[in-house]
Amino acid sequence: MTNPVYIRIVEDIKHKINNGSLKPSDAVPSENALCKEYGASRMTIRKGLSVLAKDGYIYSIPGKGSFVRMPELNKYTIFYDEMKNSINTVDQSRLLEVTIIMPDEKLAGELQTTRNKNVVVIRRLFYTEGKPIAYDIKYLLYSKGMPIVEKEIEQATFPEIISGSMSAFSLKKELTIYAQIPDKEIKNHLNIYDELALLVVEQKIYNEDNKPMGLCVTYFRGDYIKLKGNSE
Repeated sequence: MTNPVYIRIVEDIKHKINNGSLKPSDAVPSENALCKEYGASRMTIRKGLSVLAKDGYIYSIPGKGSFVRMPELNKYTIFYDEMKNSINTVDQSRLLEVTIIMPDEKLAGELQTTRNKNVVVIRRLFYTEGKPIAYDIKYLLYSKGMPIVEKEIEQATFPEIISGSMSAFSLKKELTIYAQIPDKEIKNHLNIYDELALLVVEQKIYNEDNKPMGLCVTYFRGDYIKLKGNSE
């Protein structure tokens, strides 16, 4: 099956950028020049340029044309799933608690809600080969009639829980990663008896209106998790 003309244009210009024929800040040929080069309509050319801009290869300046974008050398894409990573997979989880609370000021701020609005709290422990390796706590904005099915909550990832009430394609996800010495409660859950720092991953999920739907904080033993990022 032959690719549409605009896809051929996109791939050809990407190839020129990747092999250095077109360098950062270089001007991309004008729409008229591209129309003649590829024997395509102006609409087709604009569609191809739009894809290139969306993919981060070029940018446009009104009245001047399109230019090759400087690559983001410090940008990486990280795969993250609280149930599995590059060195470990959770083979069992235990639901510790599902409750409804009134948020304190900090949590209300994180969820962009008020302190008199209910929040669902879900606490879990993750295990690998019978050893507790992570303590997981989720905060979800409560809505009347919201189903809380313990069996599903026990095994589901955070995005899966949130996407149960809306399209997963409309969700925006944000990660914050840092190290922290755990408090006494988390130490007890994870059988930690010294000052072992944990890798903490915070996930926040937003809806299509950029409003937070929930916050998840997972505390991992450092010897059971490894995150890897790749440049695009």
